[in-house]
Amino acid sequence: MAQINPSILSADFARLADEAQAVRGADWLHVDVMDNHFVPNLTLGVPIVESLSKATDTPLDCHLMIEDPDRWAPQYVEAGAGSVTFHAEAAAAPVRLAREIRAKGARASMALKPATPIEPYEDLLPELDMLLIMTVEPGFGGQSFLDIMLPKIRRTRELIAKHGLELWLQVDGGVSAATIERCAEAGADVFVAGSAVYGADDPAEAVRGLRSLAERATAGAPWACAH
Repeated sequence: MAQINPSILSADFARLADEAQAVRGADWLHVDVMDNHFVPNLTLGVPIVESLSKATDTPLDCHLMIEDPDRWAPQYVEAGAGSVTFHAEAAAAPVRLAREIRAKGARASMALKPATPIEPYEDLLPELDMLLIMTVEPGFGGQSFLDIMLPKIRRTRELIAKHGLELWLQVDGGVSAATIERCAEAGADVFVAGSAVYGADDPAEAVRGLRSLAERATAGAPWACAH
């Protein structure tokens, strides 16, 4: 089952509660947290997540593009996030952090930047609920999808199958009607879409359209048939 997570990075920040309602039917609302240190951009933090969690019934998927997630990630669970993603490149103790996020009641997820290979983290996968493969360099919305990430998505899906894990595989960056089928065929099942949703005349319809494309591609994908 393909999941579509609209990214509020592409929404109108002055109307976040309304923008959250505009994507009714989405599986999660993706919240990009940037600290202007780990990535060269500054977005929002714990207070906004706390307010947003009260303004929508859609669970929040917080992607922390920040330094020292070991210190800060648990606060996002307390603020209402249902899933918290930290970056492998930033976490000092990823296993301990994943366990702490889970212990606080949220799904634990780890993200990899485009240049970070999946193989060194194979043994860590059972500690996670989701793995995020960035399909652009993190930091800004509206970037073009990097096709060179497709083999990495395939390898990750193979490792998930090898260990018999119920691990979600998320992609984020340049996901649109033109790219989502390639991601799904390669093995992704959770898709973050920003401008492809919030740039549409009807964001809720855009969510439905993307899900339909992803599910059609998944149905014919070798990894799904073997699953």
